[in-house]
Amino acid sequence: MRGKIPQNYIAVDLETTGLNPKTDKIIEIGAIRVVNGEAAEQFHTMVNPRRALDERITELTGIVDEMVEDAPDIGDILGDFLDFCGLLPLLGHHVIFDYSFLKRAAVNNGKTFERDGIDTLKLCRSLMPEAERKSLEAACSYFAIEREGAHRALGDAMDAYRLFQKLIACGAKTQPELFVPKPLIYKARREQPASKKQKEDLRYLLKYHKIDIPVQFDYLSRNEISRMKDKIIAQYGRIGTRDSN
Repeated sequence: MRGKIPQNYIAVDLETTGLNPKTDKIIEIGAIRVVNGEAAEQFHTMVNPRRALDERITELTGIVDEMVEDAPDIGDILGDFLDFCGLLPLLGHHVIFDYSFLKRAAVNNGKTFERDGIDTLKLCRSLMPEAERKSLEAACSYFAIEREGAHRALGDAMDAYRLFQKLIACGAKTQPELFVPKPLIYKARREQPASKKQKEDLRYLLKYHKIDIPVQFDYLSRNEISRMKDKIIAQYGRIGTRDSN
């Protein structure tokens, strides 16, 4: 595969609760298996993040809580997604973003996930005029790609595939080295489930400060609870400090 422009790969896109794979969760996976340069099969699923969605995520994607509340957990469908991918390289617009979430999910579920990748964002930065914006939306507009389902995982995965075809036509003859898949590097450690005491301490802290956080405690990791407690204490103070102010 290396040294040649790939004809077989997985175009992938995720929708998530935010931008940080350490603190945010996948809510939708869309992928296209490309065989001999043609879109052959699709993979799509919603994912339950076990937390309420922020309004800004709903505004961007159109995904609401009701669309994910009965969806499977990431651990229940991750195996099917990895089987769909096989050992093919991943393609996406800023593909390391999607890979980081998938790698962390894989590690947390005791699976390995090492892949090469092709980043259409990096290709756009090399092949499009400097003055042009390089977002997926802007790049599709520049190459006259009619978008369907923007800001939804399967639609964006298809757009990344179509954009890649345009970029191949634009620069493959003059700069073929740009299109060679490269190893995707993201390190992740398996997160440990939160202890009973951690959950009790967090519940008491929330009750003391009268804070309502729509999150499902049974699905929180040790690190997630620690980060939540640190954030609450930084904003509201420790237990006992509020009364002394």
